[in-house]
Amino acid sequence: MIRLIGLFVFLSVIASYGQEAILPRPSPLAIVSSRYKDTYLKIIYSQPHKRGREIFGKTVPYGEVWRTGANEATEFTTTKDLTVNGTLMKAGTYSLFTIPGKDFWTIIFNSELGLWGAYNYNSKLDVLRFQVPVQLLKDVVYEPFTIVIDQKSDKVEILLTWDTVRVAIPVQFIDVKP
Repeated sequence: MIRLIGLFVFLSVIASYGQEAILPRPSPLAIVSSRYKDTYLKIIYSQPHKRGREIFGKTVPYGEVWRTGANEATEFTTTKDLTVNGTLMKAGTYSLFTIPGKDFWTIIFNSELGLWGAYNYNSKLDVLRFQVPVQLLKDVVYEPFTIVIDQKSDKVEILLTWDTVRVAIPVQFIDVKP
């Protein structure tokens, strides 16, 4: 009888833990994508939120490599070759890192995948690196870090926006002639 009561208590405790709600991640996963003819572009990232913090220069320091989001490093995938900032980028998946600055950001596409943050970032694996100017937004504050693909036919701007800051990464799909 004592064993039966002990088993009942044990199972009751286990069952009560099974009823706890699974809380959403503070920085949820987000995916944006675009297609031009037979080329597909996809970016997977996590969205940190401002939550009253000072973002650039404080939470995300100037001059340091940033994972460009939260949690795992942001991943950029293209199914066909395309140009990024006028430079050919081969089809594949890349980690997207940035180095924020007050006036310019350095954009980095790196061949190492599966990284948590930028802690083990290796610049020797950079595939492409260039600078883009910072655009300060007026009359709007982006609470979550947001990536948008603004497509106009074969030209795309990948917009990285958080707080009152935006940078644009120019991309062009390659139109292969038969």
